[in-house]
Amino acid sequence: RNTPVQKVFNGHLRVLNWEFLDAYENSSSPEFSMLAKKVKSTVEEIYRNHADIGPYHKETVITAFSEGSVIAYYWSEFLVPKYREESLDRAMADKQSLVQRWNPRLRNPMLKVESVIAFPVDPSIAHSARDNSCMFSLHAKEGEVTSFTTPGFPNSPYPNNALCYWALRADASSSISLTFKTLELEPCRDDSDFIKVYDSLSPVEPHALVRLCGNYAPFYNLTFLSSQNVMVVTLVTNKEGQFPGIKAEFFQLPKMKACGGTLKGDSGTFTTPYYPAHYPPDTDCVWNIEVPSIKNVKVRFNMFFVLEPGIPVSSCTKDYVQINGTRYCGERSQFVVASTTNKIEVRFHLDQSYTDMGFSAEFLSYDSSDPCPGKFTCNTGRCIDRSMRCDGWLDCVDGSDERSCTCTEQQFRCQNGWCKPKFWVCDNVNDCGDNSDELQCSCAADSFKCNNGKCVPNTQKCDGKDDCGDGSDEGSCSTVGQTTVPCKEYTYKCRSGRCISKQNPECDGEQDCEDHSDEDNCNCGLRSYVRKSRIVGGQNSDVGEWPWQVSLHVKGQGHICGASLVSASWLVSAAHCFLALQGIRYSDPSLWTAYLGLTDQGDRSSPNVQTRKIKRIISHPFFNDYTYDYDIAVLELQSPVTFTAVVQPICLPDATHNFPVGKDLWVTGWGATVEGGTGASILQKAEIRLINQTVCNQLLTDQLTPRMMCVGILTGGVDACQGDSGGPLVSVEPSSRMFLAGVVSWGDGCAQRNKPGVYSRLTSLRDWIQEHTGL
Repeated sequence: RNTPVQKVFNGHLRVLNWEFLDAYENSSSPEFSMLAKKVKSTVEEIYRNHADIGPYHKETVITAFSEGSVIAYYWSEFLVPKYREESLDRAMADKQSLVQRWNPRLRNPMLKVESVIAFPVDPSIAHSARDNSCMFSLHAKEGEVTSFTTPGFPNSPYPNNALCYWALRADASSSISLTFKTLELEPCRDDSDFIKVYDSLSPVEPHALVRLCGNYAPFYNLTFLSSQNVMVVTLVTNKEGQFPGIKAEFFQLPKMKACGGTLKGDSGTFTTPYYPAHYPPDTDCVWNIEVPSIKNVKVRFNMFFVLEPGIPVSSCTKDYVQINGTRYCGERSQFVVASTTNKIEVRFHLDQSYTDMGFSAEFLSYDSSDPCPGKFTCNTGRCIDRSMRCDGWLDCVDGSDERSCTCTEQQFRCQNGWCKPKFWVCDNVNDCGDNSDELQCSCAADSFKCNNGKCVPNTQKCDGKDDCGDGSDEGSCSTVGQTTVPCKEYTYKCRSGRCISKQNPECDGEQDCEDHSDEDNCNCGLRSYVRKSRIVGGQNSDVGEWPWQVSLHVKGQGHICGASLVSASWLVSAAHCFLALQGIRYSDPSLWTAYLGLTDQGDRSSPNVQTRKIKRIISHPFFNDYTYDYDIAVLELQSPVTFTAVVQPICLPDATHNFPVGKDLWVTGWGATVEGGTGASILQKAEIRLINQTVCNQLLTDQLTPRMMCVGILTGGVDACQGDSGGPLVSVEPSSRMFLAGVVSWGDGCAQRNKPGVYSRLTSLRDWIQEHTGL
């Protein structure tokens, strides 16, 4: 009960009758010392006059000053008995009481004080603040950008067990724009290193703008705005790890005078302040929108990021947009809010902490009798193409585009009336919502359902025979204490020659083989940049998002095919890319150049990009250019690549690896096919799903072979995945590693909405790849 507790508070107060001097920015100046002495004396006087504070005060340190008239920042340390801790917290939180307790006639009549504010902080941070070795004070220069880095960046890692502190200032009546150009810290955990930015010179939680950890791609939006002319950046590190650190830059800009306004016309656009930078805190904006009187008005939010840590989107108690009495917050895909008149008011409220990118919106006038001319109107007011009506995908958030539909021959009618593509039947995923697409697929009670959909008697499970045909009835059959099983074509073989029953054991972070060979050669399938940009509904890839993606060029023709990097010297692609065509022998390695680390086809000279010539091309000898069976090739580079943040190999699966029906996969590429057609400039991505082989074979009239796998697109309104011939089909495994599941084979890899795409199945061709590459 009487055990003393150490408490530290960070705070600030405003001195009304004092003018700010430039010398106050330098904590070593005589002027700083003189004013700090006066302010410290004032703070101590305030504490002394408060019975719940004065007896426990140990020390106060003045840390900084800023304009307005003068704002003084300080931290105070207390040693208080445990039973008095709550009383101290209450007293320090009572801003009004702190000011009233100070009697200016007693000690320092020169200082007229108001706004005494203090917040509890971690004592260890306050103690670290006494060490000035990693403390920096920077002032923006008019018309210039000022940069700063963590100590040693980029040649050596930032220090462990450190608190680094950058006080950023701008001229009076200015605000600060801060951008992190590089941010590579320890991966995020509860106790990992982190950067925190504050809208104050006092690093206290109520003024925190953002907390950052891990690493971010170079083009991730990390720009933050201050509400005043000061900002603090802190780096708190633990005792572990070696990581590069940060490079940041800031500049000053005129303080925002007003936010919002009146918008008139048939249509127009508006955004949050400084969009897409993180909006400044402590702001209120109101837009009054008016369209011609004979029309109604609606607002469409194309991008919406108003997310506050720990705040449920159902409450929206901190930052929010308010329209028609309803609050909106969080991270939302495109949505529409309509008015029943020609006027609408949009309110945007921001509190003092944690900001986000904001929104990009447009207002539109519409005729209430025909709100979406030539299009389908969702019940929410959103307009979509009529082709999306009854296509099997919920393009309207409320599903109104899929109600009261007549299904086509290519579609399955769910019991709830929805129409779904037939290739989603029996794929272990409840696409209908009422599970009716999976009802006729289950096995009898005394049977086992194989991963490929086949049913076998329970008595045949774990009997040492592959009754399913895909080995799934023999998977995970080891008994307690038994680590190995008889080797079969469906069991994973360790380097020792022993086999284990565990499915997909390779590179899963667990040593399953006695010789640990299942975890060898696992430097693959991981992205260096774990934070991706927030593009809602977008298909553009980030730099470094798919670091194994290769672009294969032919001189004079540009990008022709895709490929996947599987080691420093080897690529995997499709054999059909190297067929002779129009008199050109594409099997000649000298024709080809491989570009690695490439995202934008128009930026092949980027320092991220590595270029290699091809030493040899080996196509599968059984490749059939009519059926596209065995559509696989490996390419050896003339010289090995250097692995970087944007050039990394993807993991090759073992021949026994199982990619289950219904699993979501990713296809990437620039949309090029051997047959021609224009591709995209930026690397594209699409999420797709593995289809039941039996169902797919029926849809494709028995054109599938065991070397092929079927996928279907997952997004309504998309007629083709932007895959390349030869490009990767990627599976994200439970370990977060990515494995090459397939190679784009037929056409562009996805075809139409009701027609599956076909890929070469890597597991069926794995032994051939190993034979020719040693991998």
